[in-house]
Amino acid sequence: MITHTTTGSVAPAIREGLARDGKRPAGLVPRSVAEGAGSFLVILAGLGATMLATETSIQPSLVFGFAVVAAMIAFGHVSGGHFNPAITIGSALAGRTVWRSVVPYLLAQVVGALAASGLIWLVLSANSQLSGIRSFFSSASNGFGEHSPAQFPLTSAFLLEVVATALLVAVFLGATARRGGGELAPFAVGLTFAGLLSFLLPVTNGALNPLRASASAVFAEPWALGQLWLFWAAPLVGGAIAGLVYRSVRASGTRRPSGTASFLDAADAEGNEGAADSSADAPGTPAAPDAPSAER
Repeated sequence: MITHTTTGSVAPAIREGLARDGKRPAGLVPRSVAEGAGSFLVILAGLGATMLATETSIQPSLVFGFAVVAAMIAFGHVSGGHFNPAITIGSALAGRTVWRSVVPYLLAQVVGALAASGLIWLVLSANSQLSGIRSFFSSASNGFGEHSPAQFPLTSAFLLEVVATALLVAVFLGATARRGGGELAPFAVGLTFAGLLSFLLPVTNGALNPLRASASAVFAEPWALGQLWLFWAAPLVGGAIAGLVYRSVRASGTRRPSGTASFLDAADAEGNEGAADSSADAPGTPAAPDAPSAER
């Protein structure tokens, strides 16, 4: 039962935000499943469009962006809507995601992405008129040096992937914050992802997400796996930078006003595993004054 008090303290279930329907956020397993499902959707649509798009099709970068919007709307209220290891790491460093959720999230994301690329490979293999399927995946893979579409070197590829991913994660953290865009957060993140991908196409073929790079590399020619390390390292560094900057800015900012969290913030706070096992504030989240508390 929920009662109102004026003590200024907030019980964990309320402090960490309730879902929009008033229920407590989902546990770790449902959230991980949602991350896997969302990652599957993003990679299936985006990678499929990258490999099979025709001149009359929507640009693959836009398809990736639309897929992110759809995945965040469909699954974001459950898991927080990451679908990208760089966002998960950045969110954890920012104090928005509890660290015990990071490894399950990453595993679910990788499984979802590889399942999507495996499905694409299976469908292409079933077409007897297609040959050289590895070349399809290689054409969609991320690379640098001689495998960069415009022959950009490793240093340029690394730098731009770091900066672009940091911007993407910063947009995610800002848009999904309690003072952020709320319902418009999926559009902010998806359109940012699409725009940055378009910018990076001639440099690295556009990654910004280790899942996107891994999904094509596992079925591509050997060079793609050999260069895959950069497309994990650079996005994770960019995500970490954005997360640390966000945390430092939030720590020096003002207290949050009382009120309901955004629909993504509710699924992404520390007490998501039912709030029963949490006895401390979500990292970096100050208590709201005169907010309701929960009784068990």
